[in-house]
Amino acid sequence: MPAGIRIDHLNHWFNRNDPPVLQDISVAVPPGQSLALVGESGCGKSTLLNMIAGMIRPTAGSIHIGQTRVLGPRPEWNIMFQHAALYPWLNVVDNVALGLEFAGIGKARRITAMDMLDRVGLRDKARSRPRDLSGGQQQRVALARSLVMSPSVLLLDEPFSALDTFTRTDLQDEVLGIVAEQGISLVQVTHDLDEAIIMGDRIGVMERSPGRIHALVDNRMTRPRRPGMPGFADMRDELLAAFGRARRSPSTPVTSTEAAPSMAVGL
Repeated sequence: MPAGIRIDHLNHWFNRNDPPVLQDISVAVPPGQSLALVGESGCGKSTLLNMIAGMIRPTAGSIHIGQTRVLGPRPEWNIMFQHAALYPWLNVVDNVALGLEFAGIGKARRITAMDMLDRVGLRDKARSRPRDLSGGQQQRVALARSLVMSPSVLLLDEPFSALDTFTRTDLQDEVLGIVAEQGISLVQVTHDLDEAIIMGDRIGVMERSPGRIHALVDNRMTRPRRPGMPGFADMRDELLAAFGRARRSPSTPVTSTEAAPSMAVGL
């Protein structure tokens, strides 16, 4: 079931004697929409993503997915990392079906896993071991594993960064097609401004020291988005300008004028 994400005044310290890692993060993602987060290394993007997934508890503030406060991981909130992290002793279909097995789903889990492999174009690799797959194929398996549980939220921590341009483009299209089809809410961390424009209905530009959202930029382009399309270069220039301001001097976080009312709809 589609579910929105709401983050309210989130602050986090790993050590109280150090500066905050994240400070006063407030943002929302309506059901079925996407947010891309960009910023320098060390600004807390991945930490924030792990908090949405329930793997880190914030020091202060709250995160809600739908009506549920995030206090720990749940199977309907799935995250993909830079590395596929497949189990080498399991074949492809068993890697995909693992979450279903943990959820207590019986014989039907293999049928469901095969259907998802078919969706990502890897049915013929079902009996293969991860070591026999290319990097792009391994990430497709990880994508199938993330989606087989019919999640309401998908979180992406730069899972395409190590892939070649063509494979990355194919996987971006695959993810966007599936999340649109299933009404999944998407949050992605990326260092690539073009990828942020392609994937994000809204793009958050983050500062560091402490990490906070400097600007929220509404993506004026409709999907599918491609470099070279009208408006793409203007979006990139707008993000580069916001990124430059965030790097030069941390300041009071800036949000678009529409952010508060429009982002809270449906939560």
